Amino acid sequence: MTIPGFSDHIARLNGIDLAFCAGGDGPPLLLLHGFPQTRAMWARIAPALAARHRVICPDLRGYGASGKPASVSDYSFRAMARDASALMAHLGHERLAIAGHDRGARVAHRLALDSPQLVERLCVMDIVPTHTLLDRLDAKVAQSYYHWFFLAQPAPFPETMIGHDPDAYFESCLLGWGGSQLEDFAPDQLAAYRTAWRDPDTIPGMCNDYRATLAHDFADDSADLNQRIACPVLVLYGADGAMARHYDMAATWRVKCLDIESRAIPGGHFFPDTDPLATIEALSAFLA
Repeated sequence: MTIPGFSDHIARLNGIDLAFCAGGDGPPLLLLHGFPQTRAMWARIAPALAARHRVICPDLRGYGASGKPASVSDYSFRAMARDASALMAHLGHERLAIAGHDRGARVAHRLALDSPQLVERLCVMDIVPTHTLLDRLDAKVAQSYYHWFFLAQPAPFPETMIGHDPDAYFESCLLGWGGSQLEDFAPDQLAAYRTAWRDPDTIPGMCNDYRATLAHDFADDSADLNQRIACPVLVLYGADGAMARHYDMAATWRVKCLDIESRAIPGGHFFPDTDPLATIEALSAFLA
C-alpha cells in the first residue's frame, strides 16, 4: 500500500534493491518496521509526523518489496543498519532521528552503536537489547518469544511449515505478545502485510533475519557490551505486552544509554498498529 501523501521509491544500495517511501518536509526521520510487517505499519503514523519532518520509511531487506539476498550473514542487524545509513546518505541526510519497532528497533539500536555521528535521537519500541534477551533467557520469555528459535532452525524446515498457511502463522504472531485481535489492525495495513508474507521469497527472508540473530547479532552485541548510546533515547513499550511483563524496561535500557526516557503505550507489542494516536503523541513530544 502507498502511505497517504508519500511517494514510493526503490534505491539500489549495498547490492540490493531497497524499497522505501518518503514524505513531508523538515529534519529527517527514519522509521523502521518490524516482524512480520512492512513499511505499511507506519501508514497511520508517518503522515502526522511528516507535518514537521522529512519522513522516510523503508522495507527492511528480506521484507516487503525490498531485496531478499540468500545468505544468512546478509541479514544481520549490522547489515540492515548499513542499509539505513546508505539510504540516508543517498538522500543527502548527514544526521537523523530514527524510530524502530521490533526488528526495526534492533536495527536502529545497532545503527546508533555503529554510527553515533549519524543518529541525533533514537526511539526503540517494545524491545530489550538483543544480548540481554538471549544471554538472560528464562523459561517465560522463551515461551513468549519461541518464534526466535523456530524461525532460526535450518532451512527449509520453518519455511515449509509456514508456507502451508502463511496467514495462519503470521496472524498468530500478530495476535501474540499482548493479546491483540485482528480487528485492532487497520484493514488496508493488514492486507499489505498479508500480500508481503504470502510471497514465497519473503518467508525465507524473515527466517534468515532470525537465523542471523543467533549466528551474528549476539556476537556483535557481545563485543559492544560496554558501549553506551550518547544521544537522547526514548523507550516505548506496550503496557500489556510480553516485554513489560518480563522486564523492567526503563532499568534494562538505562545501563545502555546516557540520556533516556521511557513510556508505556496502551496495548501489547503491536501498539503502533493498535494505538497509532498514542504512538504519534509520544514520538512527537520526543522529537520536539
